[in-house]
Amino acid sequence: MTTSYAVVTGGARNIGQAIALRLQQDGYRVIVLDIVEPEAESLKGHAYRVDLSDVEATRQRLEEITRDLDVSCLVNNVGIVAPALLDDTDIADFDTLMHLNVRAALVCTQALLPKLRESKHGRIVFNASRVVLGKEARTLYSATKGAVQAMSRTWALELAKDGITVNCVAPGPIATTAFWENNPPDSERARRIIDNIPVQRMGQPDEVAHAVSFFCDRRSGFVTGQTLFVCGGVTVG
Repeated sequence: MTTSYAVVTGGARNIGQAIALRLQQDGYRVIVLDIVEPEAESLKGHAYRVDLSDVEATRQRLEEITRDLDVSCLVNNVGIVAPALLDDTDIADFDTLMHLNVRAALVCTQALLPKLRESKHGRIVFNASRVVLGKEARTLYSATKGAVQAMSRTWALELAKDGITVNCVAPGPIATTAFWENNPPDSERARRIIDNIPVQRMGQPDEVAHAVSFFCDRRSGFVTGQTLFVCGGVTVG
């Protein structure tokens, strides 16, 4: 049986790392693309350090990968937030977020598409966000996540004939270093966020990874163009 490889962008830390480790458990050989080295030892063997906002550097890395490895799964996870209210949003951040959160996904997908098609059961999953439904101080971040959600639905239609599914996981409040940096644990803002989660707790990276695992499974071939909110019920009420 041919070894199946999965590429996870931004897979060195936080949710990306949880996704990469879960896919390893599921039987994939996982390739991490990130600007930093993975923390987990098991991910270091196939880790490539690359600035995913750099188109040519990203394409070069992916050319090296696809030359020898059969990639059947891509998780477009990498992203940054840059929180700010509308009045304070820095227009210079627009390109930064769009290039990393959106353009990198396009570049990676185009580069891996021939391999995904060859596999006959390719899987593409986006790590989107609950912010696609709206959230204060997330003008740019919500714009990028809304963009990838829209792209995923378009790609789902285009690639269905190739046996490739394209779906989104949209996390709500997840306990990561990025979340706590933007919402200090002892702050009123953090307390308010947690109090408004119906299940009365923060989500964990492993719970997002579990949802990604479902979409990446070969048995999930009849599910495409969908967004699964992993949010503790926040999107319901």
